[in-house]
Amino acid sequence: MIQLLFHAVAIALYALSGVYYWRTLEPSPDGGRARRRATVVGGLAVALQGALLVGDIDHDGHLTLGIGTILSLDAWAVAAIFLAASLRKPIESLGAIIMPSAAVAAIGQIFLPASSEDTRISDPWLVAHIVISILAYSLLSIAVVQSLVLWVQESRLRHRHPAHLLRAIPPMETMETLMFEMIQVGFVLLTLTLISGFFFSEQLFGDPLPFTHHSILSLIAWLAFAILLIGRRQFGWRGRYAVRWTLGGFLLLVLAYLSAEFLFKLVLPG
Repeated sequence: MIQLLFHAVAIALYALSGVYYWRTLEPSPDGGRARRRATVVGGLAVALQGALLVGDIDHDGHLTLGIGTILSLDAWAVAAIFLAASLRKPIESLGAIIMPSAAVAAIGQIFLPASSEDTRISDPWLVAHIVISILAYSLLSIAVVQSLVLWVQESRLRHRHPAHLLRAIPPMETMETLMFEMIQVGFVLLTLTLISGFFFSEQLFGDPLPFTHHSILSLIAWLAFAILLIGRRQFGWRGRYAVRWTLGGFLLLVLAYLSAEFLFKLVLPG
């Protein structure tokens, strides 16, 4: 009962942080105070959910992963990376989307918690592989949110309808530069994820190089991000072109991720 209460508090803190971040989008002399409150409340939410996740996934020294817990873990990583990055980068406006999304994902930790029947992992190298993959997914998730904001900005400017909420968002050039920085780091981590995944594929699937939906979709997603970065460097891709490639690559990565969850349940039932 107490743990359920703590989960509810974490969700409420995420939601409250999202409200404060929304207030920073509106032109107001109180914007600086709202930004500080959003950061503090968001930090408390991340700290509390992190503690709850440790208790939920640690079963007798084994990493125990369920679908709801993994969704919550991903959301927690996205929120934590966002808060850390927002201290040095002007991306506070993304919190209006990221924090409410984290609140929704955290609900899965209540209704679909990890249990002894879920996948249990004890190999530290496999745990490292999972951590790297979550970090890659989280960074690319933030890049996708940035790409959506860029798409809205460009659409508004193209039709000459600049919404007042967009005035609090950094210029498109700044947002685009930050987006590609996130994609570059996420791409490096995704590459490490794919390389390390080959080492653990035999342990997980009984095949050193399995041609599953997960592996094929992951490789295609990796290729999409590689083409995007090459296009950016060699041909100066930007705007809607960059947004489409970012969204397409991330969609493939999500499909690969979901197929991996299915395989985990099928191959490692307990």
